[in-house]
Amino acid sequence: MPPAPPDLPSLTAESASNFAQITLRCVAKAYPSQPGYVLNAPEDVQLPDAVHPAFYGCYDWHSSVHGHWMLARILRLFPSLPEASAIIAALDRNLSAANLAVEAAYFTRPGTAAFERMYGWAWILKLAEELHRSSSTEAKRWEQHLQPLTAALVKRYLDFLPKQTYPIRTGVHPNTAFGLGFALDYAIALGDAPLKDLVVARSRDYFLGDTEYPAKLEPNGSDFLSPALAEADLMRRVLSPEEFARWFDAYLPAMRDGQPQNLLTIAVVTDRSDPQLGHLDGLNLSRAWAMRHIAASLPPDSRARAFLADAGHTHAVDALQHVATGHYEGEHWLASFAVFLLTETP
Repeated sequence: MPPAPPDLPSLTAESASNFAQITLRCVAKAYPSQPGYVLNAPEDVQLPDAVHPAFYGCYDWHSSVHGHWMLARILRLFPSLPEASAIIAALDRNLSAANLAVEAAYFTRPGTAAFERMYGWAWILKLAEELHRSSSTEAKRWEQHLQPLTAALVKRYLDFLPKQTYPIRTGVHPNTAFGLGFALDYAIALGDAPLKDLVVARSRDYFLGDTEYPAKLEPNGSDFLSPALAEADLMRRVLSPEEFARWFDAYLPAMRDGQPQNLLTIAVVTDRSDPQLGHLDGLNLSRAWAMRHIAASLPPDSRARAFLADAGHTHAVDALQHVATGHYEGEHWLASFAVFLLTETP
């Protein structure tokens, strides 16, 4: 059994400033842009900031959303940061009532049923949760402005989940477990019982019977999530500690012996200027937080807990060195993952 790893360094004002500067440069940067929406008519061909006036920056819609989440979290934790006024100005500009009304209306267009399902949906709820946790007058104003979009996406969860027969087990955006985990966090934080009950029920439907998950097949070449760990990170939220320990032992039974090694070994990134290969930096960050959260949810004497905690620390220390790379392909989103890793506790 490996020794207990040292704790990660806390997010400091200095590191928070560095992350804030990276993201402030992208939340108003319209190009390069990768739109992901359906065009229904010639007039739908518009500039990014016309289609998505709140979330047009940071290369794509979902990255812009979690960039705004990151700025809101840093502002809550470090209200006296030198960048605080710039963060407030950026969020005031982008999260205006008018802009967010357009964003909410977008989801009424034909052809948007699958738009950002569920990754972008999940980050909107995480942003709403973050604004709800803040006591600042600015955050309360932004939370109110966001409400029409939040409500639209909660409704999407409620409408879609009863129709989704099979979960999506992928290492990229459509991953079902990741989308359910953030939705459950939101539902608990805001006391949304219908959403909570549905997410818990569907999580059990999809994943409770999983045993001997084939984690030896990970990672895929463009993963930024681990399907195996995202599922376990969801189920530690859904199940009681005793039930989760039993479930996890059957789900990844070899983890008690530190296997499979490929799941515990840092993913290799060969070209950080390639948007798909660069996803693996995000995989290392998301693996780190998932491993640490799963480990914290297992019994103290669990052998799997020790291996996960050690690998989570190793992944985190390595991945945090590759957030500011000079390549926009990664810098437009990796700071959000780094801040989540350093500030989110199970």
